[in-house]
Amino acid sequence: MKTHLIIFLAVVFSLYGAINLYIGLRGWQAFGRFMPATYGKLYWVILAFLALSYLTGRIAGKYLPAVFGSGLTIMGAYWLSAMNYFFLLLVLIDLVRLTDHWFGFLPEGIKQSPGMVGLAVVLLVAGTVSYGAWNSRNPQILHYDLTIEKKAGALSQLHVVMVSDIHLGIIVHNERLMSLIHKINDLNPDLVLFPGDIIDENIGPFVEQKMGDSFSLLKPGYGTFAVFGNHEYIGGHSEEAYTHLREAGVTVLRDNYQKVAGSFYIVGRDDHAGERFDGPPRLDLPALMEGVDTSLPVILLDHQPFRLDEARDAGVDLQLSGHTHLGQLFPYNLITRIIFETDWGYLRKEGLQVIVSCGFGTWGPPIRVGNKPEIVEIMIHFTGPPE
Repeated sequence: MKTHLIIFLAVVFSLYGAINLYIGLRGWQAFGRFMPATYGKLYWVILAFLALSYLTGRIAGKYLPAVFGSGLTIMGAYWLSAMNYFFLLLVLIDLVRLTDHWFGFLPEGIKQSPGMVGLAVVLLVAGTVSYGAWNSRNPQILHYDLTIEKKAGALSQLHVVMVSDIHLGIIVHNERLMSLIHKINDLNPDLVLFPGDIIDENIGPFVEQKMGDSFSLLKPGYGTFAVFGNHEYIGGHSEEAYTHLREAGVTVLRDNYQKVAGSFYIVGRDDHAGERFDGPPRLDLPALMEGVDTSLPVILLDHQPFRLDEARDAGVDLQLSGHTHLGQLFPYNLITRIIFETDWGYLRKEGLQVIVSCGFGTWGPPIRVGNKPEIVEIMIHFTGPPE
């Protein structure tokens, strides 16, 4: 293992441990006086168990009986979301307390009732996590209507459904996949596109739950196409994922393209995270598009919406991406807004149109706060260039 990776992991785990210790200390200060002294050890054992459950489930899950590995992962995933909001609220409370030390604006009743403040924090976090869990399982259908000023053979329009970031695995399982498949089929699209992170690292649940059979139920007239995101590579099973998806009737484009119905092109870029794991370096976009007739409409699937100028300069008409999750948990959308030129929705850059989806599934915490999971429906109208 490279030295810089060891240092990075040491920093991450140290920070993770410090956050859980901070939450534990504040919790004990709020509620410890109400507990028998002998319960102190049990309190810290439970907290440590919650803090370690996700890591244990993900790292050691393959050595444990499936029910224990899955149970630890799911329990730990919910704790990650609760931990996030406990930490944010407690930091906010401590900042208010520090400010009060100088200005003395808080009522004495509040300052003398840490248990009531602690209970309010617990209820607020529990409510947020509960809402986020419900929200994450109730996707919306988001509609875009756009025009590409190119002729597409005999086609005057194309009805597309795009779904990114499904993250199939222990948490997003086959039951939810089947619900998604039915929703897609109800829309009756001409074309279905999956721009990455279909599988959440571990290929095991995909195979065990026969999720390929679910994908095979998709029957759009012009086919189902996909590219890989970073998570297909992180798990080290990209070749198996490729095989299973192809067997299910999904055309996986890995730095290649396909001309469809003699009318338009779908170009699929491999994710640039691939080379850091088990994949090769991806091609530059101009090299990938050699042989593409850009007088016809060109749709690009690229999981991460970076360097949009490259797609514009290469003659791409429509880029479809995901990856951002729109932060998944508020307020992290404020960070994705800084990182990406567009972290969600529609953007036009001269001749290039871009749609970034916040995704269907979740990674890590199985909740969404501040955004909704989505299925993206796009109606593309083809016209000739303006006269």
